[in-house]
Amino acid sequence: MKEGATIQRLSRKLLHSDFSVPEDVAVGPLDPMPEKVIQFGEGNFLRAFVDWMINRLNRKGLFHGSVVVVQPIEQGIADVLNEQDGLYTLYLRGLQDGSRTESREVITSISRAINPYREYSAFLECAHNPDLRYMVSNTTEAGIAYVPEDQPKSQCPKSFPAKAAAFLYERYRHFSGDPSKGMRILPCELVNDNGTELKKGILQYCRDWDLEDGFRDWLEKECSFYNTLVDRIATGYPREEAEEMTQYLGYEDQLIDTGEVFHLWVIEGDPALEEELPFQKAGLHVVRTDNQLPYRKRKVRILNGAHTMMVPAAFLYGFDTVKECVENPVTGGLMRKGIFEEVIPVLDLPQEETGKFAEEVLERFANPYIRHMLLGITLNCVSKYRVRVLPSLLEYIRQNKKQNNKIPSVLSFSLAALIVFYRSTRLEGDRLIGMRDEKPYPIRDDLPVLKFFAKVWEEYDRFQDPVKLTHEVLARKDFWGKDLSEVQGLEDAVAHYLSTILVLGVQKATEAVL
Repeated sequence: MKEGATIQRLSRKLLHSDFSVPEDVAVGPLDPMPEKVIQFGEGNFLRAFVDWMINRLNRKGLFHGSVVVVQPIEQGIADVLNEQDGLYTLYLRGLQDGSRTESREVITSISRAINPYREYSAFLECAHNPDLRYMVSNTTEAGIAYVPEDQPKSQCPKSFPAKAAAFLYERYRHFSGDPSKGMRILPCELVNDNGTELKKGILQYCRDWDLEDGFRDWLEKECSFYNTLVDRIATGYPREEAEEMTQYLGYEDQLIDTGEVFHLWVIEGDPALEEELPFQKAGLHVVRTDNQLPYRKRKVRILNGAHTMMVPAAFLYGFDTVKECVENPVTGGLMRKGIFEEVIPVLDLPQEETGKFAEEVLERFANPYIRHMLLGITLNCVSKYRVRVLPSLLEYIRQNKKQNNKIPSVLSFSLAALIVFYRSTRLEGDRLIGMRDEKPYPIRDDLPVLKFFAKVWEEYDRFQDPVKLTHEVLARKDFWGKDLSEVQGLEDAVAHYLSTILVLGVQKATEAVL
């Protein structure tokens, strides 16, 4: 933009004027469209995921509908959204086939936002809209949680399931139980069986509030609750780049959102949904399936598992970010070896498809636009290891029993590195303090876990017995769900790697495994 020019706030009026956005900034349709989606949540993720997808459908002439957004908690950005007529700029940035890519787009799919804590009647009035068909949500602050205190009244309930129950009941009453006015409900919360759990919560409120059987029947027969899995990193408002972006765009946008290029939405349920919401036709990576569990398992074991598998070793190696870890030939090579040689072979999924997903994961880890701190990932590392890595390790051992009880080198090394990561100099409140290169770092986990590691490492410092240390860690059934010291060959392998790290240092120990 020209130096000295007045910067105006992003709005529909601005975009309808003679103002010109930069040529490489796409703008969604600006004409009003009927509200077909009610969305609980206005955060970075939903705006970079669902609202972006609806915008894509509208741009391709496949939907012709807008989203009315409901602020899920008392403090939020509904007012700012309304000040900008529901508009915001989305930057999607990352690597594709090894090359940097970046897109900019003004998302126009949101019609308005409602704060139900101030405008409860306006929120309920949305239920009267005959065009409304879909409900989406990502209420991570409140979650899909049942709050017994929530009751039907003139003010807004606290929990998301209670808000959804009140909304659906209002719709049922207004349309006298019309079967055609049922809703398609797609929660995006990172909860197993999120659709099923939301439905349970809503039905519980039906019982608590003594609502008529007809409403419950309408919920069961005319409303569809889909279990979903979502995957996209949304990095939100780019504070450090905001001024530069404003100058480039030529307008002020307080809601700029950023995210990675990769996206995946797995939806379990009725195939007819694809006809109503033709995401695939629009070129979006949306999978409709009868069972989303294999996709969830793939994500947990490969994406989340790779993080947990390598983070302790990579941090002790000297790195601070995931990008540094994956780009280093040693730690990145070890991560690749663990994924492709020890995790993927024991997954009951098509190897070619799973390998492609793994390559995408590694490319996402190397995203130059995302600074993903390793220490942040180490939070509650013990429980994460149990869920994300341990099943692969145990399945590998089970499948290789005939091969002289072969132990997976990378996965067992990662367990040894985890134990070393929990080595501390002192317990300070709700965290241990570890040392890396003579500099302190915080170790955060549940207090019983921290106290245990403080104790066993204190004993090690007195007796210098890595075998005993390994045994005590592996024998904790409450940590791992079983006594890992009883798994043939595992304790010896972990003790060996633990000793190697302590004697040679983590760098040489990592190189030896690779």
